[in-house]
Amino acid sequence: MHNALGMPVLPLPVSKKTAARAGLVDLKEPARKLLNECFRQFGIEPVALSGNAAERFKKEKFEACVVRLGPAAHGLMEGVRTSASNSRMVIYGVGGSAQDALQYSKYGINALLKEPLERQATLNLVRATQTLVLHEFRRYVRIPLITEVSVTIEENRQLMASSVEISSGGMSLHSTENIPVGKSVEVSFALLTLPRIWSRGTITWHNVAKQTFGVRFDPQDPRRQKLKQWVEAYLEG
Repeated sequence: MHNALGMPVLPLPVSKKTAARAGLVDLKEPARKLLNECFRQFGIEPVALSGNAAERFKKEKFEACVVRLGPAAHGLMEGVRTSASNSRMVIYGVGGSAQDALQYSKYGINALLKEPLERQATLNLVRATQTLVLHEFRRYVRIPLITEVSVTIEENRQLMASSVEISSGGMSLHSTENIPVGKSVEVSFALLTLPRIWSRGTITWHNVAKQTFGVRFDPQDPRRQKLKQWVEAYLEG
């Protein structure tokens, strides 16, 4: 194609379509600015939302949202999880500890941002969860999800932990307890639409500094199939 002077006209560059949107609900500076920068690094477009967030989530598709934990968060999360288009949205909670986040277990908070937000920690968290937001799944995807988990050890000793990531093959948990690697356990937990399930497993690693440990589920335990089906349905949704 040429213009009136006979010079070739180059086509305008096509802007890359944003792969996903993340709603930032009632966040103030500098937290909002930091989250804007971190999400955009991974092709996720942040959208600032105020008091109309619940209505926007009913009418528009979002792949993620960041919400401050508090009394108002219950209604917002309830609306998100019962929404036809946003029920699988990745929810980032701001403020509080992992223990505080367990109050919202039934809504399935995926990740927790501690205040004040730190650049590197925030960037690392967005990097770790971007595949879930963008629906770019690895073969063995791990779903970040915070829920209460009951862990029973061989000697019938029971302790409570909180999940960090879950897959059909195992899960990572947060706890102050130091369980030796190689120990056999049975875990019990519920996830959103998945009623409480139980599964045998083995402790495969332990990070004392971060107070986290990993459980590999027993592949011979038939009860694990319910979790496998739930994970597949969650990702397809």
